Amino acid sequence: MTGDMTIRIERSFCAIAPERWAQLCGARRGSKDYNPFNSHAFLSALEESGSAAAQTGWLGHHLLLENSDSALIGAVPCYLKSHSRGEYVFDHGWADAFERAGGRYYPKLQSAIPFTPATGPRLMAAIGQDGSAIQGVLAGGLRQVADELGVSSAHATFVPENEMRVFEAEGFLHRTDQQFHFINNGYANHEAFLETLASRKRKALKKERRAALENGITIDWLTGSDLTEDIWDQFFAFYMDTGSRKWGKPYLTRLFYSLIGERMADDILLVMAKRNGRYIAGAINFIGADTLFGRHWGCVEDHPFLHFEVCYHQAIDFALAKGLKKVEAGAQGEHKLARGYQPVTTHSAHYIAHAGLRRAVSDYLEHERREVAQIGDYLDEHTPFRKGERQQREDD
Repeated sequence: MTGDMTIRIERSFCAIAPERWAQLCGARRGSKDYNPFNSHAFLSALEESGSAAAQTGWLGHHLLLENSDSALIGAVPCYLKSHSRGEYVFDHGWADAFERAGGRYYPKLQSAIPFTPATGPRLMAAIGQDGSAIQGVLAGGLRQVADELGVSSAHATFVPENEMRVFEAEGFLHRTDQQFHFINNGYANHEAFLETLASRKRKALKKERRAALENGITIDWLTGSDLTEDIWDQFFAFYMDTGSRKWGKPYLTRLFYSLIGERMADDILLVMAKRNGRYIAGAINFIGADTLFGRHWGCVEDHPFLHFEVCYHQAIDFALAKGLKKVEAGAQGEHKLARGYQPVTTHSAHYIAHAGLRRAVSDYLEHERREVAQIGDYLDEHTPFRKGERQQREDD
């Protein structure tokens, strides 16, 4: 509790009224900072579908900051986790080391959007509030809740850089990693973007796109009312086939897709590949205020370069057509570099309660941050852009 503000824990996200949640920055559809993953529609669908729920090791522990009138003035989407799966910021090594030394790493607190490696608000202040002050209270509250629960740690992953400074002021350690994003520098169309690439790279991408659409393959963009239950059945089959091979057991349930189709269809883009009258592959994207977020893909037929076309080239086409500023194409993947995506640093915050583990993790992160920075510098030198274009980007 801070002054006339109180933090309480809500274990069921579905118990939070949508209109209350919509008052938080980043959560209201149509706002300039809208992030679909922070929306009530997305988070409630994860819980209601059983994808992120107590039975899957994601027990809701959402921090709600309320004033004396019980108005919601801030929040942290948060979970009490019994494992580290579905996070994309890997701390398994920390857990193993701590438990070998006799400690207990799980459960831990995790402020994150489950199964979603996309940067977005974690310290969510209500519209009209003093955002920096509210964020400080929330970051301190997350640390205090971890201490009161007696858990090993509290983590906030894929944190905006401005929030990272707030977390560090509250004693959280800073971790960095690398993703690849497409940046729209006002290109009129895909051809205009290609003109900024070195000639050899430009020719290679054109050849790749032609090859991907051989064998009579065509591409459809599906959104809004296009997202029927039949379409979701087909896409879920892709997801299960590819996800089972990649992860063993896919995270998301079939019900999840029905729920987001009902609640946020206009925020979703399915890029679907068709051959011989049936869909054979697809990728799901979410549409934010100025960003297209690529998430996962699946297929039931393998074709050369089809993955690159469906996930990366088509995402750029859509972003340019809709005037979006960037495409975030998910975790890892240096192969994205050759397709016009640029290295971008991501951030996460970690509070470690045990002093010895905190020192060890702090030392590790100091070395890791330097390595991430060095890799970023190296990758910047190997983008497909012409030399003049690279220099312009660095100067900007």
